[in-house]
Amino acid sequence: HVQLVESGGGSVQAGGSLRLSCQVSGDISSSYCMGWFRQIPGKEREGVATTYIGGGASYYADSVKGRFTISLDDAKKTVYLQMNSLKPEDTGMYYCAAEVVGVCSVKHVRWYEFNNWGQGTQVTVS
Repeated sequence: HVQLVESGGGSVQAGGSLRLSCQVSGDISSSYCMGWFRQIPGKEREGVATTYIGGGASYYADSVKGRFTISLDDAKKTVYLQMNSLKPEDTGMYYCAAEVVGVCSVKHVRWYEFNNWGQGTQVTVS
């Protein structure tokens, strides 16, 4: 069983930064894909960034490329999403998720492939 707990959301002005954290615990192997997803009311949950928990390449949605960075701290068993140059359209509920998927690329994965989710953290950019 995998447990994920997000933190770090909040309200920020456009151009500002936030760092989201996802504390990972439970039975998780290096083959798991870690993803950050976001959901805007009325829209489907979308992938923002993905990477393997064991490390390796990271993948980003075009809308956040160059502004967001996903990273891992093995010692703390935490996955981060550093968000810079935030825009109002980045507003939404952000979730971290973990699953063993075929290709851990944000352009290939879909939210419904993931069975392990955190509770979400709200990000508001004004």
